[in-house]
Amino acid sequence: MSVPPLQDRPSDEALLAAYAQGDRAAALALTHRVLPRVLGQAQRMLGDAAEAEDVAQEAMLRLWRIAPDWEADRARVTTWLYRVVANLCTDRLRKTGRGVALEAVPEPQDDTPGAAAGMQEAARRAALRAALADLPERQARAVALRHLEDLPNPEVARIMGERLRTVESLVARGKKGLIARLRGRRAELGYDDDA
Repeated sequence: MSVPPLQDRPSDEALLAAYAQGDRAAALALTHRVLPRVLGQAQRMLGDAAEAEDVAQEAMLRLWRIAPDWEADRARVTTWLYRVVANLCTDRLRKTGRGVALEAVPEPQDDTPGAAAGMQEAARRAALRAALADLPERQARAVALRHLEDLPNPEVARIMGERLRTVESLVARGKKGLIARLRGRRAELGYDDDA
């Protein structure tokens, strides 16, 4: 089975509309397209794979429930999903009265050959998580969506419910804060001074 060219593939919104009309194949295609990103966002926010799966499942169920009433011009499906996931994660973190404790976050398995390279990469990820957790919540969220999820600023603004200029400022201040927090750890994290 060949994959159609990107420009010939239906949009997320078109797939959701098709599902609302009873097309189960459209639901499957949309799930395969968006679920990995939804799950990744939840895992980054919660630091727990099982909880992240619960949140991702709840977010997808909410998407299927609103499908018949979806207004395509209202928002992009991914924007709506990112906001729902962020809200579900925030609610879970508030209910449990915890943030993501670094000691409790299991390190993802690293497929990179060599134990030293794996340890170095794990140290870098842990340092980034710690630095992100040390930022104000809105800055950390903006930086994560912009640079870890690789979303453009206008979409980050829609997800966060902020003005574009506010998001640009949050991202800039967040990056500056990350640099300041990580500057003294360059050698420890294996970055050459010239890099």
